[in-house]
Amino acid sequence: MIDYEAQRGTDMDINEARRIIGKTDGEIARLFERRMEAVREVASYKKEHALPVLDAEREASLLEKNLSAIESDEFRPYFVDVFKSLTGVSKSYQRKLLTGMRVAYNGAPGAFAHLAAKRAFPDAEHVAYPDFSAAYGAVERGECDAALLPLENSYNGDVGQVMDLAFFGGLKINGIYSAEVVQNLLAREGASIEDIKEVISHPQALGQCAKYVNRHGWKTSVASSTSEAARAVRDSGRCDVAAIASEEAADEYGLVKLEGHIEESRSNTTRFAVFARTAKAPSERDSRFVMSFTVNNEAGSLGRAVSVIGYNGFNLRALKSRPTKKLSWEYYFFAEGEGNVNSADGRQMLKELALCCNNVTVLGSFEEEIQI
Repeated sequence: MIDYEAQRGTDMDINEARRIIGKTDGEIARLFERRMEAVREVASYKKEHALPVLDAEREASLLEKNLSAIESDEFRPYFVDVFKSLTGVSKSYQRKLLTGMRVAYNGAPGAFAHLAAKRAFPDAEHVAYPDFSAAYGAVERGECDAALLPLENSYNGDVGQVMDLAFFGGLKINGIYSAEVVQNLLAREGASIEDIKEVISHPQALGQCAKYVNRHGWKTSVASSTSEAARAVRDSGRCDVAAIASEEAADEYGLVKLEGHIEESRSNTTRFAVFARTAKAPSERDSRFVMSFTVNNEAGSLGRAVSVIGYNGFNLRALKSRPTKKLSWEYYFFAEGEGNVNSADGRQMLKELALCCNNVTVLGSFEEEIQI
């Protein structure tokens, strides 16, 4: 290592200084190439496990760690600039490599799931499927790398079909994203609210706007997605029918917005799960998990399961039951919790759960829920 402090007060030969810079630049070039080869592997891993390019927490941690290795106080601010430039180049390269990633969603262009997919995976190809099962199956068959499907809405509750797919299927949940949902009343050009007699939308959207719809006394019809509702209104040729959908759906299908924010709750949020064929590698930073299990139909079975989770230091954020569809009045439980299920405490929890539960499956483990 060159002792710059010792040489600061002397006349360092300009040619020697340039020689050192040239040699150092050559070493940096070789290290840069080595780093980018590793970045390529990271991008491949992220594509396989449906993970986003940006990992702000890891970037901050790396900057702090590497900055501590810079001995000169004078050089530290410049190193920050170098580090940010380097990580920027790395993310740019990852995005280039991930342009071949295919993400399935339910609906059509303009659907809320489509908007969420574009925000969560801006560099991927977004592929529409007619329903949740078709999008999920596309990943199982290898047609797509991931599926982004809604788990629940803050106002209208769980999306049971997606929970069933998670329980009965073989895909893993590698992350959860939450997105604000703004519902709008859309109609053909020239229509007014006074003309409307019928509204079309997905059941979730109709539920989120039920009070608004009931207040107007409108008839309701169900569509497979909000974007399909917008398409149906466009193709109907009628001015007395409207769709409940996004503003983007209005642009996509040539409709006009008659009124915005018609959802009952102004904090209307939908949580989307990312499904992939393989689970991401366990990390010390994992702080959330999703799991499913069944219990014997006997007194205290569910209570024991809940106690095991809490006793081992894990916070149960949600516990939902769904029929197994195999036997009457038999249910499975879908649980979301806080804590690292891959830790020693997590392994102990799973071991104890296996003694009082059946079909215990960790569906996914990840860091934090991401707002998009």
